[in-house]
Amino acid sequence: MIDEIHECLTVLKRGGLILYPTDTVWGIGCDATNAEAVEKIFALKKRAESKSLICLVSDYKMLNQYVEEIPEVAYDILKFAAKPTTIIFDDPIRVAENLIAEDNSLAIRVCGDPFCNKLIRKFKRPIVSTSANISGQGTPKSFDKISPEILKGVDYVVNLQPAKKSAKPSTIIKLTLDGKVQIIRK
Repeated sequence: MIDEIHECLTVLKRGGLILYPTDTVWGIGCDATNAEAVEKIFALKKRAESKSLICLVSDYKMLNQYVEEIPEVAYDILKFAAKPTTIIFDDPIRVAENLIAEDNSLAIRVCGDPFCNKLIRKFKRPIVSTSANISGQGTPKSFDKISPEILKGVDYVVNLQPAKKSAKPSTIIKLTLDGKVQIIRK
């Protein structure tokens, strides 16, 4: 795992793309603070920039560094979530502009996967995580279902199989500063 983290750090620091196992599905990732790297993901996925991407952070401390104000209910949701849960927060800060949605929000998940968590801690910045597919195609349920176009389009493919994988995208909940809670994806 240490060698894989080192390789990923090298690629992320130079603005490259990685293909890596997350706490949900295989993801395409990059430095969430690097607009050029984020642009590469949109291009690889053939995804409209109006469609948002998710960021992974290692813990609540890192979460607080990238969101202006976190509604108190977010901590309760994350504490009691039975599966990986992504929250869309208002007023993200210190991330690439092209990562922020038109309504000035950003989807962020505190990642529980040991590999991802160590990688993010060592990188000291959030990492983009989007499913490893071309936009409009189904999310690959396993590594062998990832298209050759995606495999060739990234700079590094992590050579680890997730120990426990859900093969399902995370729950997505939108929280607004005025107290509204909306479930986007169960």
